[in-house]
Amino acid sequence: MNEAQSLQQAIDEPVRLVDYDPAWPTRFDAECGRLLRRFPAELLDVQHIGSTAIPGMPAKPIIDVMAGVASMAVADALFEPLLGFGYVTSVEFNATLSDRRWFMRHAHGQRTHHLHVVVYDGDLWRKRLAFRDTLRSDAALAVRYAALKRELASCHREDREAYTRAKGDFVRSIVEPGWDHGRAVR
Repeated sequence: MNEAQSLQQAIDEPVRLVDYDPAWPTRFDAECGRLLRRFPAELLDVQHIGSTAIPGMPAKPIIDVMAGVASMAVADALFEPLLGFGYVTSVEFNATLSDRRWFMRHAHGQRTHHLHVVVYDGDLWRKRLAFRDTLRSDAALAVRYAALKRELASCHREDREAYTRAKGDFVRSIVEPGWDHGRAVR
Protein backbone atom coordinates (compact mmCIF):
# COMPACT_ATOMS: atom_id res chain seq x y z
CA MET A 1 0.00 0.00 0.00
CA ASN A 2 1.43 3.37 -0.96
CA GLU A 3 1.18 6.57 1.11
CA ALA A 4 -1.87 7.91 -0.74
CA GLN A 5 -3.72 4.61 -0.30
CA SER A 6 -2.78 4.45 3.38
CA LEU A 7 -4.06 7.98 3.96
CA GLN A 8 -7.34 7.35 2.14
CA GLN A 9 -7.91 4.13 4.08
CA ALA A 10 -7.21 5.99 7.37
CA ILE A 11 -9.60 8.77 6.40
CA ASP A 12 -12.32 6.24 5.60
CA GLU A 13 -11.60 4.05 8.63
CA PRO A 14 -14.86 2.98 10.32
CA VAL A 15 -15.64 3.63 13.98
CA ARG A 16 -14.22 0.60 15.76
CA LEU A 17 -13.91 0.41 19.53
CA VAL A 18 -11.43 -1.91 21.22
CA ASP A 19 -10.89 -2.76 24.86
CA TYR A 20 -8.55 -0.52 26.83
CA ASP A 21 -4.89 -1.15 26.04
CA PRO A 22 -2.40 -0.45 28.87
CA ALA A 23 0.17 0.46 26.18
CA TRP A 24 -1.77 3.62 25.23
CA PRO A 25 -0.14 5.86 27.87
CA THR A 26 3.29 4.75 26.62
CA ARG A 27 2.29 5.57 23.05
CA PHE A 28 1.16 9.00 24.25
CA ASP A 29 4.44 9.55 26.14
CA ALA A 30 6.42 8.75 22.99
CA GLU A 31 4.44 11.20 20.86
CA CYS A 32 4.50 13.85 23.57
CA GLY A 33 8.29 13.62 23.75
CA ARG A 34 8.60 13.74 19.97
CA LEU A 35 6.44 16.89 19.80
CA LEU A 36 8.18 18.66 22.68
CA ARG A 37 11.63 17.96 21.22
CA ARG A 38 10.56 19.44 17.86
CA PHE A 39 8.48 22.38 19.19
CA PRO A 40 9.92 23.19 22.64
CA ALA A 41 9.19 26.93 22.51
CA GLU A 42 5.75 26.74 20.87
CA LEU A 43 4.11 24.00 22.95
CA LEU A 44 3.43 25.17 26.50
CA ASP A 45 2.02 21.80 27.61
CA VAL A 46 0.95 18.53 26.02
CA GLN A 47 -1.78 16.33 27.53
CA HIS A 48 -3.23 12.89 26.80
CA ILE A 49 -6.99 13.29 26.31
CA GLY A 50 -9.85 11.26 24.92
CA SER A 51 -10.85 7.73 25.79
CA THR A 52 -7.35 6.28 25.45
CA ALA A 53 -6.41 8.49 28.43
CA ILE A 54 -9.04 6.89 30.71
CA PRO A 55 -7.97 3.54 32.20
CA GLY A 56 -10.46 0.78 31.40
CA MET A 57 -12.36 2.80 28.76
CA PRO A 58 -13.04 1.16 25.39
CA ALA A 59 -11.83 3.41 22.61
CA LYS A 60 -10.94 3.80 19.00
CA PRO A 61 -7.22 2.87 19.12
CA ILE A 62 -6.13 6.42 18.29
CA ILE A 63 -4.09 8.45 20.78
CA ASP A 64 -5.65 11.89 21.30
CA VAL A 65 -3.01 14.50 22.05
CA MET A 66 -3.85 18.04 23.13
CA ALA A 67 -1.06 20.59 22.68
CA GLY A 68 -1.40 23.95 24.38
CA VAL A 69 -0.09 27.09 22.66
CA ALA A 70 -0.14 30.78 23.58
CA SER A 71 -2.69 31.79 20.92
CA MET A 72 -4.49 30.64 17.82
CA ALA A 73 -1.94 32.65 15.86
CA VAL A 74 0.73 30.26 17.18
CA ALA A 75 -1.50 27.31 16.28
CA ASP A 76 -1.79 28.67 12.75
CA ALA A 77 1.98 29.23 12.55
CA LEU A 78 2.48 25.54 13.44
CA PHE A 79 0.25 24.38 10.59
CA GLU A 80 2.95 23.84 7.94
CA PRO A 81 5.64 22.64 10.38
CA LEU A 82 3.26 19.95 11.69
CA LEU A 83 2.52 18.84 8.14
CA GLY A 84 6.26 18.41 7.70
CA PHE A 85 6.46 16.43 10.92
CA GLY A 86 4.34 13.45 9.92
CA TYR A 87 0.86 14.89 10.41
CA VAL A 88 -1.85 15.39 7.81
CA THR A 89 -5.04 17.42 7.95
CA SER A 90 -7.81 18.98 5.95
CA VAL A 91 -7.43 22.71 5.36
CA GLU A 92 -11.18 22.91 4.74
CA PHE A 93 -12.02 21.17 8.02
CA ASN A 94 -9.64 23.37 10.00
CA ALA A 95 -11.22 26.46 8.44
CA THR A 96 -14.46 25.49 10.25
CA LEU A 97 -12.71 25.41 13.66
CA SER A 98 -12.38 28.63 15.62
CA ASP A 99 -10.94 27.22 18.85
CA ARG A 100 -8.46 24.58 17.71
CA ARG A 101 -6.48 23.09 14.87
CA TRP A 102 -6.75 19.36 14.15
CA PHE A 103 -4.13 17.01 12.72
CA MET A 104 -3.82 13.25 12.23
CA ARG A 105 -1.02 10.73 12.00
CA HIS A 106 -1.58 7.38 10.35
CA ALA A 107 0.26 4.20 9.44
CA HIS A 108 -0.70 1.19 7.34
CA GLY A 109 -4.14 2.61 6.60
CA GLN A 110 -5.07 3.28 10.22
CA ARG A 111 -5.18 6.43 12.29
CA THR A 112 -2.61 6.39 15.09
CA HIS A 113 -2.83 9.89 16.60
CA HIS A 114 -5.12 12.89 16.60
CA LEU A 115 -3.47 16.17 17.57
CA HIS A 116 -5.63 19.02 18.84
CA VAL A 117 -3.72 22.32 19.04
CA VAL A 118 -5.60 24.68 21.37
CA VAL A 119 -4.95 27.77 23.46
CA TYR A 120 -3.25 26.69 26.67
CA ASP A 121 -5.55 27.11 29.69
CA GLY A 122 -8.32 28.43 27.45
CA ASP A 123 -11.93 27.28 27.62
CA LEU A 124 -11.47 24.23 25.37
CA TRP A 125 -8.26 23.24 27.19
CA ARG A 126 -10.02 23.34 30.57
CA LYS A 127 -13.13 21.50 29.33
CA ARG A 128 -11.18 18.64 27.75
CA LEU A 129 -9.11 18.14 30.89
CA ALA A 130 -12.21 18.37 33.10
CA PHE A 131 -13.93 15.68 31.04
CA ARG A 132 -10.91 13.37 31.18
CA ASP A 133 -10.33 13.92 34.89
CA THR A 134 -14.00 13.47 35.80
CA LEU A 135 -14.17 10.11 34.01
CA ARG A 136 -10.88 9.03 35.57
CA SER A 137 -12.25 9.76 39.06
CA ASP A 138 -15.89 8.63 38.71
CA ALA A 139 -16.11 4.92 37.86
CA ALA A 140 -19.91 4.89 37.60
CA LEU A 141 -19.90 7.78 35.14
CA ALA A 142 -17.12 6.10 33.15
CA VAL A 143 -19.21 2.91 32.91
CA ARG A 144 -22.18 4.93 31.60
CA TYR A 145 -19.97 6.64 29.04
CA ALA A 146 -18.48 3.32 27.90
CA ALA A 147 -21.98 1.89 27.36
CA LEU A 148 -23.01 4.98 25.39
CA LYS A 149 -19.87 4.77 23.23
CA ARG A 150 -20.54 1.10 22.42
CA GLU A 151 -24.14 1.84 21.47
CA LEU A 152 -23.19 4.79 19.30
CA ALA A 153 -20.31 2.95 17.63
CA SER A 154 -22.73 0.24 16.52
CA CYS A 155 -25.20 2.86 15.19
CA HIS A 156 -22.62 5.09 13.47
CA ARG A 157 -19.94 2.63 12.38
CA GLU A 158 -19.47 4.31 8.99
CA ASP A 159 -19.92 7.93 10.11
CA ARG A 160 -17.26 9.30 12.48
CA GLU A 161 -18.78 12.77 12.57
CA ALA A 162 -22.23 11.42 13.58
CA TYR A 163 -20.58 9.26 16.26
CA THR A 164 -18.78 12.29 17.70
CA ARG A 165 -21.87 14.53 17.54
CA ALA A 166 -23.99 11.86 19.26
CA LYS A 167 -21.65 11.90 22.28
CA GLY A 168 -22.06 15.67 22.62
CA ASP A 169 -24.86 15.75 25.20
CA PHE A 170 -22.94 13.42 27.49
CA VAL A 171 -19.75 15.46 27.17
CA ARG A 172 -21.62 18.71 27.81
CA SER A 173 -23.22 17.17 30.90
CA ILE A 174 -19.72 16.83 32.36
CA VAL A 175 -18.06 20.08 31.30
CA GLU A 176 -20.86 22.65 31.25
CA PRO A 177 -22.34 23.70 34.59
CA GLY A 178 -26.08 23.29 34.84
CA TRP A 179 -26.35 20.73 32.02
CA ASP A 180 -28.85 17.99 32.91
CA HIS A 181 -26.98 14.68 33.38
CA GLY A 182 -30.23 12.76 33.01
CA ARG A 183 -30.77 14.09 29.49
CA ALA A 184 -27.28 13.14 28.46
CA VAL A 185 -27.50 9.45 29.25
CA ARG A 186 -30.59 7.70 28.02
